[in-house]
Amino acid sequence: MITKRQLAYGLMTIGALVFIGTFLVDWLGAGNFSGIGPYQRLALIGAGLTFFLGLTLLPLGDRPA
Repeated sequence: MITKRQLAYGLMTIGALVFIGTFLVDWLGAGNFSGIGPYQRLALIGAGLTFFLGLTLLPLGDRPA
């Protein structure tokens, strides 16, 4: 059974990977838009919300999710 702490670490990892991946795509030049495009902004917001959701679950400890 998965605990809330494990779920929190998973969500935080996914949020961080999406955040890094968004900038990695921009750095590699995959796209026509110069700078951070509108879909990248949405991805960054989603990654931040996912990471924040993981942070809120972290203090709940080892209770089942």
